[in-house]
Amino acid sequence: MSQAPLLLIAAGGTGGHMFPAQALAEAMIARGWRVKLSTDERGARYAGGFPAQVTIEKVSAATFARGGAAGKALVPFRIAGGVAAAMASMLKDRPAVVVGFGGYPSIPALSAATALRIPRMIHEQNGVLGKVNRLFAKRVHRVACGTWPTDLPAGVEGIHTGNPVRAAVLERAGAPYIVPGDYPMNLLIIGGSQGARILSDVVPAAMAALPEAMRDNLIISHQARAEDRDRVVEAYANAGIRADVQPFFSDIPARLAEAQLVISRSGASSVADISVIGRPSILIPFAAATGDHQTANARGLVNAEAAILMPEAQCTPEALAEATAFLLSQPEAALQMSRNALAASRPDATGTLVTLVSELSRTA
Repeated sequence: MSQAPLLLIAAGGTGGHMFPAQALAEAMIARGWRVKLSTDERGARYAGGFPAQVTIEKVSAATFARGGAAGKALVPFRIAGGVAAAMASMLKDRPAVVVGFGGYPSIPALSAATALRIPRMIHEQNGVLGKVNRLFAKRVHRVACGTWPTDLPAGVEGIHTGNPVRAAVLERAGAPYIVPGDYPMNLLIIGGSQGARILSDVVPAAMAALPEAMRDNLIISHQARAEDRDRVVEAYANAGIRADVQPFFSDIPARLAEAQLVISRSGASSVADISVIGRPSILIPFAAATGDHQTANARGLVNAEAAILMPEAQCTPEALAEATAFLLSQPEAALQMSRNALAASRPDATGTLVTLVSELSRTA
C-alpha cells in the first residue's frame, strides 16, 4: 500500500506565521495527508496547537537581525547546517509539496525544496512581503496572499487566498449586525501584542469626549497591556463609562459579533477576523511595523469603505472621538460598512490553500 502524500510546512516562531500554518495542517490531515512542520527551537514552542499527528522537525536557523558580531558571523553556517539537514530529511521522505509561511526558520526547508525541485509555495499574511518571503517569491511556484492588494516584487503574480481564521470566528461569520442607536452599544478595542499602548493613551480620552447621551450607552471591551490596565480602568470610571479592561480576551469572536464598532490595530489576523464577522472599524496601524505592513493590511477594508484609517500621527483623542461619534450616529452608514467588510472577507481561505496544495502536488 502506498504511503499517504507528505506536506512539509515551514514556518517561523510567531503567531502570525504559525496560525495559518496550523489551519492548513489541520485541513490536510483531514484529507488524509501526512504533515511535517519544519521550524527552529523557538518556533517549536509556538506549535502546541498543531494536531498531534504533525511531526515537528527542528532545523538550525538564524537571523542577522539579532545577536552580536560573533553571533552574526555564525549565521551563514547555522543556515547552511539547517539546509543540509532539511535536504537529508527530504531525500529520506520526499514531500509532495513544501509550503513556507514566513520567518527565518522557513529558510532551510524552502532552500532544500528549491535545490531538490520539489513543488513549493509561500503564504504571506501581510500586505507587504516579509524578508524571507520576498527572498523566495521568485523561487516558488505559487505566492498566496492573505491581504489584498499585496506589494509584490516585479514579475511575481500573487493569488489572493485570504488569511485563515479560527473555527470560533468562522462560526460567527456574517453574524447579524445590530446598528448603533439610543440603546446600549458595544465597542471592542483590540491591539496586537506590540505597540498597543497608544490605544490605552488615546481611546479612553476619546470616549470621554463623546456627547453625554452617547457616552451613557457605551459598553466597552478594551484589551490593554497589564501595565496599562489600572490607568485605563480609572480613565473609563472617571468618565462614567462601563468598561471591561483585560490584557487578553479569550472570547474575541463573541465580542466582535456583539460589537457596533471595533477600534483596532491592523494586524493581518485582526483584519481577517473583523471582515469575516463583518463589523465597521477604525483601524490604527502600528507605525513601527516592518515595511509599514499594517497600513497595507488596512488598505483592503478602507478601499472597500468598510473601515476608517487613522494613522498614529493623526490619532488624537479629538480625531478619534469625531470618527467614533460619526459612526455611532449614522446607523445606515455603519450597516453599509458592516456589509462591505463582509463582502471583502475570505472565509474560505483555508480551503483555497488546500486547493493550491492539491494542484501543486499533481505537478510533482
